[in-house]
Amino acid sequence: QVQLVESGGGLVQAGGSLRLSCAASGKIFRLLPMGWYRQAPGKQRELVATISFGGITKYTDSAKGRFIISRDNGKNTVNLQMNSLKPEDTAVYYCNKADGPLQDSWGQGTQVTVSS
Repeated sequence: QVQLVESGGGLVQAGGSLRLSCAASGKIFRLLPMGWYRQAPGKQRELVATISFGGITKYTDSAKGRFIISRDNGKNTVNLQMNSLKPEDTAVYYCNKADGPLQDSWGQGTQVTVSS
């Protein structure tokens, strides 16, 4: 089983930046396509960025040009650099397997709050 622990969230003003990190356990991690998800109050969880085991990245339109996903397979980490943050980016952010999350591996997430 893969265990995931997110960190790096916080309160930031609009236009600011945050860098989220996800630490994963298990050797299988480096073989998995990973993604960052977010869930805003009253909304469904959505996938905002993905990265393949080989480093190919994809973003939703809302994240494109502002967010950068990266991974370090040697350290079992996945990061999300978020720039030019907007109030609508406010959400709890989670990492998990991109092509179908591992339901037993959801972490606590990390809260991102962007003030206007």
